[in-house]
Amino acid sequence: MKENYIFKPRARLLLQLGDQLIRNESIALLELAKNSYDADATIVNIKMEHIDKPDKGIIIIEDDGIGMDMDILRNVWLEPGSDYKEKLYLEGRIKSKYGRVPLGEKGIGRFAAHKLGNEIELISRKENSNEIYLRIDWTSFKDAKYLEEVPISINKRTKSKDFTDNKTGTKIIIRKLKTSWNHLMVREIFRSLNSLCSPCSPFDAPDSFGVNFDTDKTEWLKGLLLWKEVKDYALFKAECEIEEDEIKKFRYRFTPWSSMKKLQCREISEDNMEVKKLKKMVDKDNQSINLSRFQIGRVKFEAFIFDRGSKILSLGVQDKKGLKDYLDANGGIRVYRDGVRVYDYGEPDNDWLNLGIRRINIPTKRISNNLIIGAVHLQRDGSKDLIEKTNREGFIENEAYETLQKAILYTLHKIEIFRNLDKEKIRTFYGPTPSSEPVISSINDLKNIVDKKVKDGNLKDEITGYLKRIEDDYRYINETLLKSAGAGLNLSVVIHEIEKIIAELKKVVEKENLSARVVSLVKHLSQLVEGYSTLIRGTGKKTEDLKKLIDQAIFNVEFRLKAHKIHVIKDYLQSDGDFTVKCARNLIIGSILNIIDNSIWWLDYGDIKQQKIFISISNELPEFTTIIIVDNGPGFAMPTEEITKPFVSAKPDGMGLGLHITKEIMEAHGGELMFPEWGEFLIPEEFRNGSIVALAFRKKEAQK
Repeated sequence: MKENYIFKPRARLLLQLGDQLIRNESIALLELAKNSYDADATIVNIKMEHIDKPDKGIIIIEDDGIGMDMDILRNVWLEPGSDYKEKLYLEGRIKSKYGRVPLGEKGIGRFAAHKLGNEIELISRKENSNEIYLRIDWTSFKDAKYLEEVPISINKRTKSKDFTDNKTGTKIIIRKLKTSWNHLMVREIFRSLNSLCSPCSPFDAPDSFGVNFDTDKTEWLKGLLLWKEVKDYALFKAECEIEEDEIKKFRYRFTPWSSMKKLQCREISEDNMEVKKLKKMVDKDNQSINLSRFQIGRVKFEAFIFDRGSKILSLGVQDKKGLKDYLDANGGIRVYRDGVRVYDYGEPDNDWLNLGIRRINIPTKRISNNLIIGAVHLQRDGSKDLIEKTNREGFIENEAYETLQKAILYTLHKIEIFRNLDKEKIRTFYGPTPSSEPVISSINDLKNIVDKKVKDGNLKDEITGYLKRIEDDYRYINETLLKSAGAGLNLSVVIHEIEKIIAELKKVVEKENLSARVVSLVKHLSQLVEGYSTLIRGTGKKTEDLKKLIDQAIFNVEFRLKAHKIHVIKDYLQSDGDFTVKCARNLIIGSILNIIDNSIWWLDYGDIKQQKIFISISNELPEFTTIIIVDNGPGFAMPTEEITKPFVSAKPDGMGLGLHITKEIMEAHGGELMFPEWGEFLIPEEFRNGSIVALAFRKKEAQK
């Protein structure tokens, strides 16, 4: 006996579509903005008010698109999984005055509104139609058993309230927010919406699409730069078109700032002989990279590439921190199809081209995500083999996708060749000084001496070759292995030894007859740097009482504190609770000593009459057990985001490694080096203007 049954969708299925298929609030808003694009809107206005209070909060998304009538709303919008847009696309019946191909095909993007709030109102008006209105309380789907038990009422308005004067469009109002928003979430969404349309394309075309973002929390948006304010700082620019197995068009531009008087602009096109030789795309195994094997179509690649060197930025950038923050948040290579972004390529957590790993292998020659803002442009009709995932987080990683990756990387490598030549010119004329990068500066000095004094061509080439190796290996240590080796490596000894040998080399070249000794010394230096670049010392970890580690650190520096007449307030001794962590004892004691040593120096420098250091310990932060060290000195002399960088110090003779190594030690322990603002911890008023440093260890339960 056979019986037939049908699926009976539960009402809560719609809630799951919003909650589980849409990852976060940024993607939810992007989905709603994409719906506006599909509706032929030229602008979508997003407004957020009182969003830090869910009960009072409101989010409004309004566009000037074609709008919906009763038929579309009832038979398309209210049908989850509708194939309406997909059919239009497949049958070639795209009803768009701008010729846009629909971005949404799965029929689930509308449920992004549920990700944001429990109650929505929708108002829409199509040309020559009545304005329509509906309201949905998503919580009613939680209470009901089946979908059919939750009726949706749609009202026709004989007189338009929102879209008057024959205007069309759609407006969605979201209330009873599901999240209490903070400034970090709003800033993230602003950046995401700011990057929805291609940053590398003009917005003044008739079919342009833009997003306006407004909030009553205007202070949360301070310091965020728009793309139009950033692109002028790019020193290197490129525009390429690739098709089949070749780079069809290639344009590279070096555009030094007006302050760089010693440098000239230059431009290279596909007619350049070096470009012609490299137009055919091949992979690392010399196998052809051919887009025509799949439906990918012609691909356009645009890139704005930056130089983040502090000395270089000082030549032309007023808001250096703002630019670096923008590049950290928005840097990377994004993908656009018909001018609208395919999310989330180019986001900080999606290095889809593996630029980070690629840069580790050759750090000074490769472009990382925080140095580039790039765009890959695709045409929807020609790229059918690049299939978007259902959850809207990029393409399915099939062979077509892998071929596109290879093609972009090949093209980027050609751009890097020319960029590296111009980067060398910048470093030659405006490179590091002894105070900013002593070793590189010393190597450059030695290069200049060798170039002037060594007449033997073969000997000069041999010495220069070794010096080049030394520089590359040193940069490798500084930029790459420092993270893994910093905790166990006495870097001050490394730098000291390197500088001593370079100093001797300079004396030999200047004063002695050139001999095999020069080559011998250079070889020795090369071997020394090479050895340090592979050195990593392991340090065992045991469960330690942080109070006892602080006691030991203070004991180690007791005589110095007495000599400088510095009074230490041991507030940590009054704290109750479990303050044990698993750590490498000597490294943590060394880190505490590093911070105390800085306080001693700056207390003396600040000429403080009653010099004090306050040390406490806290479990206030949910995930961390924190040692807080504060002095009543003049405070930090540099931005805190700068002082943890290697070889950066405000002290006249500072090596600039102490806080950098401390930061690496804390990260090696799964913790953080923090610089809290006043008021974040309970600290006596007399320390308000001093330096606050915190060693934050992740709690045992937070590690699980």
